[in-house]
Amino acid sequence: MPSPYRAIFTAPGSKSFTAAGLFGRMPLAMMSIGIVTMVSQLTGRYGLAGALSATMALAAAVLGPQVSRLVDRHGQARVLRPVTLIAVGSVAGLLICARQEAPNWTLFVFAATGGCVPSVGSMVRARWAAIFPRSSRELHTAYSWESIVDEMCFICGPIISIGLSTAVFPEAGPLVAALFLLVGVFWLTAQRDTEPAPHPRGQDGRGSALRSPGLQVLVVTFAATGALFGSVDVVTVAFAEEQGHKSLASVALAVYALGSCLAGLVFGLMHFKGAGERRWLLGVCAMAVSMIPLQLVGNLAFLAVALFVAGLAIAPTMITTMALVEARVPRSQLTEGMTWVSTGLAVGIALGFSIGGWAIDAFGAEPAYAVPGFAGAVAAVVAFLGYRRLNRPVPTREGQRADGHERDQQDGRDQRDERDERDANLA
Repeated sequence: MPSPYRAIFTAPGSKSFTAAGLFGRMPLAMMSIGIVTMVSQLTGRYGLAGALSATMALAAAVLGPQVSRLVDRHGQARVLRPVTLIAVGSVAGLLICARQEAPNWTLFVFAATGGCVPSVGSMVRARWAAIFPRSSRELHTAYSWESIVDEMCFICGPIISIGLSTAVFPEAGPLVAALFLLVGVFWLTAQRDTEPAPHPRGQDGRGSALRSPGLQVLVVTFAATGALFGSVDVVTVAFAEEQGHKSLASVALAVYALGSCLAGLVFGLMHFKGAGERRWLLGVCAMAVSMIPLQLVGNLAFLAVALFVAGLAIAPTMITTMALVEARVPRSQLTEGMTWVSTGLAVGIALGFSIGGWAIDAFGAEPAYAVPGFAGAVAAVVAFLGYRRLNRPVPTREGQRADGHERDQQDGRDQRDERDERDANLA
């Protein structure tokens, strides 16, 4: 492992909680695509499959920030365990209703309650922020590693989920995803030494983390980006089926994630100076441009190459986004702030699944690649329009770090103030 990554794992407990986070995040890559595959196998209706996945994603968008806000106030262990049990029970109900051909409304009810799945990635990143509260270099490497873990999930997750649902039985993919969630969350919450300290209500008097400067721009932009991701997933499954090789959809999506994983690995070895906002804008635009070749796909081989290239822009943009959130959101609301970005993605993924499924049913799979192309264009426009607001100086407050050189200067002032106060007390 390259030395920057080796260095961060010298922190006690870091290997264990990131391994638990890997298990807990597998459903992120498995659940939605598993539901699409399951419902399309059982009913042949991509519109219904996309609508169910969209319902779960939208429910996660509504419930996720509330769960994370409770985590910031009461701690990870007290909140995540009961919430996870509710989510797993809801997934079980969805699978039973799908198998028994229950009315569609029952499927939507369980899909909605299953949306309380916690944002495990935000929980793990909050632990890294607690370990390296004043080290931008190590935190950059840690966030890069977590993006690599995300992409590892997206490499393995679709292969496992689609493979199980097509080769074993239709419900197998979502079922295994629920088991991964259960194991990952309970393993993570058992590690109390690295759990960030809770910040009870009223301790700082702040409202929602969404009020933090620039966070709204990041959330709205990633809603459009999520539509890109969701539509690429569902259209790729349908395109592979049209080509007579539905099971190869998991391979194509794994190649997509592999490109992002490799880019994130290299990005984590680099140390950047200057404004992260500019790198973020370039990353969003690169994701938009990478959707153009998908409009020309004619076979699965070309699709795999196009998806690999498109994946190269994902991880660097996500890493930069999380760094911007960490710089703008108070420490007592960090988990909630990161979850709001995930919420933007979830809303977009819901729209992408729904619109992508509709486009497939109406026009066929290949023309439906216009949906992620349009979503990428919207993300780029929103990023340009919000760049000036995002680029405003960040006010330094207790529990929140300033950006770049100003952050280092503020850290030094804080340390000097603490030393002066101790000297005065001794005198």
